[in-house]
Amino acid sequence: MTPIEFTPSLLVDRRATRPPPVPRRSTAGILFGDLTSALLTIVTGGLILLAAPAIAKWAIIDAVWTTGNPSACQQAGACWAFIADKLRFILFGVYPPEQQWRPLVVIGLVLLGVLMTLAPALWGRRLIIGWTVLVAVMLALMWGGFLGLSFVPTSRWGGLPVTLLLAVVSLGLGFPFAVLLALGRRSAWPVTRFLSVFTIEIVRGLPLVGLLFVASILLPLLLPADWTIDKLGRTVAALTVFAAAYLAEVVRGGLQGVPVGQQEAARALGIPYWKTVCYIVLPQAIQKVIPPLTNTAIIMVKNTSLVMIVGVFDMLGAGRSAATDPAWPAPYPEIYLFVASIYFVICYGISRYSLWLERRVREKDYQ
Repeated sequence: MTPIEFTPSLLVDRRATRPPPVPRRSTAGILFGDLTSALLTIVTGGLILLAAPAIAKWAIIDAVWTTGNPSACQQAGACWAFIADKLRFILFGVYPPEQQWRPLVVIGLVLLGVLMTLAPALWGRRLIIGWTVLVAVMLALMWGGFLGLSFVPTSRWGGLPVTLLLAVVSLGLGFPFAVLLALGRRSAWPVTRFLSVFTIEIVRGLPLVGLLFVASILLPLLLPADWTIDKLGRTVAALTVFAAAYLAEVVRGGLQGVPVGQQEAARALGIPYWKTVCYIVLPQAIQKVIPPLTNTAIIMVKNTSLVMIVGVFDMLGAGRSAATDPAWPAPYPEIYLFVASIYFVICYGISRYSLWLERRVREKDYQ
């Protein structure tokens, strides 16, 4: 009797490897899916209709757009002329006016780095090297003191470039420390685990404002007498420590989602521990925690607005200083709306990029 041969490919249902079907819902179904959704839609729409005429009258119809006439804003609506008149000060702070092309180039370099990050072909060592070079060039441009560029101390930096630099540098420096803290918290060595847990819990138990004051006031007292770190450097240190502690818990959650068999198989094959972590475990862990990583990045971008408490002249601080001009009728709503819109564009862009990454990872898993 001839034995029956089973082909594994015949026993696999090809449909199981396809992505699950996505249910399609109409716009009416989304807005009026059930009674609660219908009520929320009607109430929200009614509030928008009630507020829209007053908002349009204040922001557009009665708004002042012509610059150079502060008195026109006394009895009018929104004073957008103030934003146009103070735009350079809001974006660049007290940076020397004749040298403001340098922070403008820094903003362009940040956008270039973001475009590099969007390209999956550059992910890995090349992206790290690219960001390192870009940050070095940006700091050199802001400082100057070479190739005929006048030296500008960090005390005169301000505006949007400071906000972007604080966010990029703190996240870039904080992520490697976060990985080390996450690995240390899962370590089998008691001392390493205790130090990692102690660092994470202490930093997470303190508000960022407290860390900023510690870095601004206590750090110079703890350093040797001949060591000096300027205010911006101390602020970067506080933001980096804060980002590392929060990112460490996010990374640890991703590491817990990677099956233990992955590391056991790598150990059986003789792969060193650090290569196992860098090339096998960590890529899978990061893919699992893209949403919380994005949330932490957005929080860090918004937390840069707190640095004005310790005297760092960021974009929000520049806007508040501009609003104290006695020639203008205190246009605080316009300032906050303008600064908030810039923060919204940055954070919304990060959010959309995160959604694209999630779709890319999900599609790759089903290939």
